[in-house]
Amino acid sequence: MQNYTRISITAEEIVPTAEKMREEKRLLVMIHAYLEKDGTPVITYDYDDGPNILSYEVRGEKTVPTISHIYDAAAEWPEREINELMDITFEGLDVSKRLFLPDNLLEGKGQILVTPIDELRRGNGLI
Repeated sequence: MQNYTRISITAEEIVPTAEKMREEKRLLVMIHAYLEKDGTPVITYDYDDGPNILSYEVRGEKTVPTISHIYDAAAEWPEREINELMDITFEGLDVSKRLFLPDNLLEGKGQILVTPIDELRRGNGLI
């Protein structure tokens, strides 16, 4: 059975934590981000710990440093995806081109978010 350990860190601790994990030869499993119901951004950095996952969580930050210089594409792709879909910036990350959304689809960033179907229906006068 896999255990999942959540550890709260600050934005300033993201890079030192990634450097420590890399020195310990731990794989970066994934970077996740979501918004709480009140709009608070949450970013988690999941690292391999044998049969377990160490998940370092940063809350309330819309700008955080990139770790793509430490974990290469393993960090760059999820950071670019999060940046493209949400209003979260990774300082130092090259976002000069879109990852998967067409350049002419939207202006700005962070404009594609999951919206509950009931909210969409209300907005369109369907409920």
